[in-house]
Amino acid sequence: MRYRRAFTPGGSFFFTVVTEQRRPIFGDTAIVDLLRDALRSVKESRPFDMDAMVVLPDHLHCIWTLPNGDADFATRWRLVKTWFTKHCNSELRTRPDPSRSRRSEQAIWQHRYWEHLLRDERDFEGHVDYIHFNPVKHGYVARPRDWPHSSFHAFVAKGILPEDWGAASLLIPEGVGRE
Repeated sequence: MRYRRAFTPGGSFFFTVVTEQRRPIFGDTAIVDLLRDALRSVKESRPFDMDAMVVLPDHLHCIWTLPNGDADFATRWRLVKTWFTKHCNSELRTRPDPSRSRRSEQAIWQHRYWEHLLRDERDFEGHVDYIHFNPVKHGYVARPRDWPHSSFHAFVAKGILPEDWGAASLLIPEGVGRE
C-alpha cells in the first residue's frame, strides 16, 4: 500500500506518533525530557514551530508549523526518532522483528505516523483542543491542567485558555450525575 502525505510548504500539521507495540515508555519524566531534547536538537538544524503538544505514555500528539517554502516534516520526524533512539537507554529498545533486523532498525517507534494538514483556523483550534483534552479522554486525569506533559500549561500562562478549561466536571450537562 502506498501512503500519500500532504506536503504543503509552510503548512501547519497535526501529528500522532506511537511507540512500538504501544509500550508506555513515556511514563518516566526523564524519557519525556529526552524526547524534548530530540525535538530541540532537530529544530536547531531544521526549524519549525511547535504550536501544541501532549506526550502520553505510549503516544504523542503535536502540531508543527513549518517555515515558508518548506514541507519536509518527514525528514524532521526521521531525525527526531533517530536522535531519540540513539540517546535513550538501550533497555527501551525491544527486540526488532526480522524486517527491522534486516534494515538494522531499532524497535522503539511504530514505523508510520499519522499526519493531517490543518486547513484553517477552526481546524487548527479544534486540534489544539484535542491535544490538550487527550489525557482526560484516555482517563489519565480529570482535568488537562493535571497532566504534566502538555502545552496546555503554556496556553494557560499566556492567557489563551483558563486553568479550568476541559475539566471533566465542567463537561457534564446540568442535572446529569451531579449531586
